[in-house]
Amino acid sequence: MALGGLGVEAVLILIVGLAVIYLATGIRVVRQGHVYTIERLGRYALAAQPGLHFIVPFIDRVGHKVNMMEQVLDIPGQEIITRDNAMVGVDAVVFFQVLDAGKAAYEVSNLYVAIMQLTTTNLRTVMGSMDLDETLSKRDEINARLLSVVDHATSPWGVKITRVEIKDIRPPADISNAMARQMKAEREKRAQILEAEGSRASEILRAEGEKQAQILEAEGRREAAFRDAEARERAAEAEARATTVVSEAIAASGTQALNYFVAQKYVEAVKEFATSPNAKTILFPIEATQLVGALGGIGDLISDAVGKPGGPPPPPAGPRVPRVVPTPPPPPPAQG
Repeated sequence: MALGGLGVEAVLILIVGLAVIYLATGIRVVRQGHVYTIERLGRYALAAQPGLHFIVPFIDRVGHKVNMMEQVLDIPGQEIITRDNAMVGVDAVVFFQVLDAGKAAYEVSNLYVAIMQLTTTNLRTVMGSMDLDETLSKRDEINARLLSVVDHATSPWGVKITRVEIKDIRPPADISNAMARQMKAEREKRAQILEAEGSRASEILRAEGEKQAQILEAEGRREAAFRDAEARERAAEAEARATTVVSEAIAASGTQALNYFVAQKYVEAVKEFATSPNAKTILFPIEATQLVGALGGIGDLISDAVGKPGGPPPPPAGPRVPRVVPTPPPPPPAQG
């Protein structure tokens, strides 16, 4: 009986062990960012999302472990002939994300190789239909066309192409040198044009400044001429009024007023000579001494003026008249 009890316990232990192994075999843990395809008897049954899952051992198995995160696929360098028969080297990258794990696992044999080949062929098609200048200047257009074509082609595989980018375009060396010379010539042309435009603008501004200066100078001369003419007009008016007053005085008193004014001017002139600091003796020509006789009439003029009732007051006494020495005439020339 004891031996029979030990046999039963061993069988139970064996059964429990087999059950534990069976259960352990059927437990699957799916990592975050991945989806496992479950095949039941070789047929796709379901897609296991991230987390803990239990499958039936020996009946179910994990078919593919599909990465559901956005991935980057590097497209190797390609030699492409453009429409104008220029050979260029092109590198590109493709960003894609699997949306349907079942389609990505069973609709295409090798997803990465398929996307790479599809992108390469469409890259040749798109860039081969463009000129070299267009391929170098229209990268955005090339990226957009590639994205549209490749995304449409991969949609049955459960894949979304999020971005296609051209990394580098390498034209031939001789074309690169020609482009560098062309760019240099274009920049020199722009520099010369800008320099010419700057010189032109400078000359125009200088001419405008000179024109404005001449206009202002002419306006200044015009204004000065107007002012001078006005001043001469005012002086002429004052002189005319003074002449009128003198004429009226002469007309009222006869020659006495005229003699008075002449004597006054003569006394003022002699006063200027007398007040000179370095001339105490003044020599006049004989002709000038005849004017001294006019002083004799000054006394009579004053006497007549004082003697008449209501006559004009006597003129103020002038300064002391300096002694006048007549200059003798020069000797006659000697006769030969």
